[in-house]
Amino acid sequence: MEGGGRPSAVQAALLAASTALTALLYSVYRQKARVARGLQGARRVRLDGELRAVLLEAPGRCVPYAVIEGVVRSVKETLSSQFVENCKGVVQRLTLQEHKMVWNRTTHLWNDYEKIIHQRTNTTPFDLVPPEEGSGVTVRVMKPLDAAELSLETVYEKFHPSVQSFTDVIGHYISGERPKGIQETEQMLRVGTALTGVGELVLDNATIKLQPPKQGMPYYLSSGDFDSLLQKQESNVRFWKILTVVFGFATCAVLFFILRKQYRHHRERRHLKQMQEEFRQAQERLMREMNAEGGETLKNACVVCLSNTKSCVFLECGHVCSCHECYRALPEPKKCPICRQGISRVVPLYNS
Repeated sequence: MEGGGRPSAVQAALLAASTALTALLYSVYRQKARVARGLQGARRVRLDGELRAVLLEAPGRCVPYAVIEGVVRSVKETLSSQFVENCKGVVQRLTLQEHKMVWNRTTHLWNDYEKIIHQRTNTTPFDLVPPEEGSGVTVRVMKPLDAAELSLETVYEKFHPSVQSFTDVIGHYISGERPKGIQETEQMLRVGTALTGVGELVLDNATIKLQPPKQGMPYYLSSGDFDSLLQKQESNVRFWKILTVVFGFATCAVLFFILRKQYRHHRERRHLKQMQEEFRQAQERLMREMNAEGGETLKNACVVCLSNTKSCVFLECGHVCSCHECYRALPEPKKCPICRQGISRVVPLYNS
């Protein structure tokens, strides 16, 4: 603690950082909890002949947050894989990723480094249809790339290692970068994939659409079932809750430590003031007795025992107030009973 009982700069910075981190974690936890509660309260609808009637009865022909399951079917022409024959889809993502080793001058180690140098995503309109044929009910999926968990299947992946000459190797060691190669990946949302969609379900004229919700809730297109999606979000909520509780306890511990230090500091100051007040009262009482008796004995009496004669001078303060026996009985570190200044040395007092 610094003078005046104030916390040190390090303690204040630690408390501020811990509080800010706890507040940030709590904010993330509340957001995750809100998402999980929204998923729990989402309305589960079936992709069948009654879906249109459900939307007609809903306010504004809209279910703000609905869960629907179906199979992907292309509306127009499907997208064909560039590398796999007879692989058709509605979303295609082509990625070129660079892999290299970078020298870390701090740890003196080579670290893996990955960088996407090119990525292109192609889409075509598609619907969700029931697994069984013949129902005639379809749901148009809008803005699939905005989905939080768009499940794309990796249909092709190949790594092209870089060819290096001896001169290139020397240059790479000098520059601190060693290329490993280029990874080429193709991902697709294939026709016939079972999807679980969570979003706003609206009846627009004759078309039923699944689109991103307007209340700020996340939009999902997942290949897993709804229970797995909900379980994953609840697991995230528990993880962030534990982190928030841990850092909250750490913040409380830092605050308790600072308050304890302040309490001890103020208690010591109060004790010091009490001792000074007792010495002042003793001096006043001694002066009254000296004035009343007029004796020389009380004038030279030790302020501690009031019986022996003052026999030592305290340095550096210069007070003559104690006998040698009372000086030896003072607790370490020895301080002057009058001004509480530390005693560096003692000089005997000789009365002639």
